[in-house]
Amino acid sequence: MENNSKLIPRHIAIIPDGNRRWAKAKGLEPWEGHEAGAINLEKLTQLVLKKEVGCLSLWGSSMDNLLKRPIAEKKALLDIYKRYFKRLLEGKEIYENEARVNFIGRWEEQFPESLKSIIKEVIEKTKHYKKRMLNFMLAYSGTDDMLCAIDKIIDKSEKGTKIAPEILKANLMTAELPPVDFMIRTGGEPHNSNGFLMWDSADAQLYFSKENFPDFNEEKLEEALEEYARRGRRFGE
Repeated sequence: MENNSKLIPRHIAIIPDGNRRWAKAKGLEPWEGHEAGAINLEKLTQLVLKKEVGCLSLWGSSMDNLLKRPIAEKKALLDIYKRYFKRLLEGKEIYENEARVNFIGRWEEQFPESLKSIIKEVIEKTKHYKKRMLNFMLAYSGTDDMLCAIDKIIDKSEKGTKIAPEILKANLMTAELPPVDFMIRTGGEPHNSNGFLMWDSADAQLYFSKENFPDFNEEKLEEALEEYARRGRRFGE
């Protein structure tokens, strides 16, 4: 078997679960868990960029997160987004690493103008980069993405047209993303949620951490990447 000790996934997707449970265990408010998660996310993003991973996708929120959570928590979460993306915009990492930043989902339907303007500025200032890709999935679910893609195909196809895999992929919100190689979920629950990146993660290696996301630090991510490098990829062969 080939030595995979230095194997680095091309595309890492992270489901950062457990912020609220982390806060509850410490007697804190839910949004304090989201704040701690955002701080940790910055550190992990910097590490992934240093590792020269080509594509990193991070699930920020589903539509349910934004519609069903208490108003105070939603407002706090949107404020965290605003501050986080402003730091990203004003920092140096995305520019030094030539990382194009994408925001995928129905965020334009859900976010206030002040936040949308920051997001659009990040998109505009990084749209010409091709070396790395950093994706934030906001008001996103894989099931919604799949249904929207099918609707688009039906609207512009003739009756009886067969939906080939490449046609479906081209109509997804994630059309420009490469297949996910390594999907990480924190928080101790070993499952996917809302079909997160369901099409793109069909052949992904899965990794479930018992750590709530604020405790899934750089050392834990290094351990996950070492585990990935030890695994063999057969793709059904």
